[in-house]
Amino acid sequence: MAIPKIVIVGGGAGGLALATRLGRKLGKKNRASIVLFDRNATHVWKPLLHELATGVLNSSMDEVDYRGHSSAHHYRYLRGSLDGLDHEKKVIHLAPIMDEDGIEVLPAREVSYDYLVLALGSVSNDFGTKGVAEHCHFMDSPQQAKAFQHDMINTFLRYTDPALRQYKQLTIGIVGGGATGVELAAGLLDATKLLNAYGVMVEDHQSINVHLIEAAPRLLPGLSERISQTVQQELEEMGVTVHVSTSIQEAQAYQLVTGDGEVIETDLNVWAAGIKAPPFLAELGLTTNKKNQINVNQTLQSVDDKHIFAMGDCASCPQEDGSTVPPRAQAAHQQAKVLAKNLIHALDEKPLQNFNYRDHGSLVSLAHYDAVGSLMRSSASRGLFLEGWLARQCYASLYRMHQLAIHGAAKTGLSWLVDKLSRYLKPRMKLH
Repeated sequence: MAIPKIVIVGGGAGGLALATRLGRKLGKKNRASIVLFDRNATHVWKPLLHELATGVLNSSMDEVDYRGHSSAHHYRYLRGSLDGLDHEKKVIHLAPIMDEDGIEVLPAREVSYDYLVLALGSVSNDFGTKGVAEHCHFMDSPQQAKAFQHDMINTFLRYTDPALRQYKQLTIGIVGGGATGVELAAGLLDATKLLNAYGVMVEDHQSINVHLIEAAPRLLPGLSERISQTVQQELEEMGVTVHVSTSIQEAQAYQLVTGDGEVIETDLNVWAAGIKAPPFLAELGLTTNKKNQINVNQTLQSVDDKHIFAMGDCASCPQEDGSTVPPRAQAAHQQAKVLAKNLIHALDEKPLQNFNYRDHGSLVSLAHYDAVGSLMRSSASRGLFLEGWLARQCYASLYRMHQLAIHGAAKTGLSWLVDKLSRYLKPRMKLH
């Protein structure tokens, strides 16, 4: 008798953690075949993409190779991009894999499953704003982060020659005052100092002008007002120009046009103003919401098919208070734990467990300058407000917790040691 086959599509924070857990609990004992599909060959923790974009993160050290990881954790990794779903036949359709020159590497394929997990994350939501796709960078993937870093380095180099300068000051516009926008703004000022240290002639951090633009009345609208005010004050002291209650009606070459008609001249633009699930999810024959998220029950099962589960940013999971689970990395990690149990219970024909999100707080990094946030939040408490050195240590621990979930204690400890040694052996910034 063939063993059950669990297919996971998407190797982000939640999908990789789930594959790891199921590999240890089911794959190792040959109780089920665990297969993970992802369009990329390696994994980078999404909250670190702003560091990759500024060159502070060396992806060759912090990325996880799916093939190597899968062999060590008892699941299979296959390269693939979801293109369709036949949930009556329990088959997914995969698009062809092409190389950089457009030559087909793998043909279109069909893969059967007994249980399917969709963990496809999210993409930027430009809300149909004119010119955004053509004139703004996005931060949805390592490839996009590296593309921004490439353009950023070239733009800095152009500013070493007065004849090539677009404006008096190199100007970067960031649309979106959430965590990504805030962390990127601080990271860019940090990168400026590093570029100067490595011989790219930028006089000081005032030589770069960063505009951070948020449509809501304050930055970080999803967090407490105290955190928002503290972060804005810190950014402004660094030299960031903060615009709140400011919408963008159009992005053009080298400028952003606000809803009031004001023109902000820029050399580079980044769009980080919201997220949605990938649009093709609305075409799979499953019930979705306006953000293309798959509607699931509290068990994380699709409302349409008990053999299909969804988790992370691509799922709309209700909670008992009438809210839905927010699109955060900590939510994806919590869901991976519950979903691993539920898939095991499903195989054993036992009742499934409801997922109840617990908000452990939020932390925002301001590069090497500072970190701000709160911990141990609950429905009855705002949590413990943190800033400074302690907040920075707590922020760093979030990545270690992710590594712990996918690598285990021994390898996470060794990774921490390697990171410490690398600070002395290698440059702080990757320049290519």
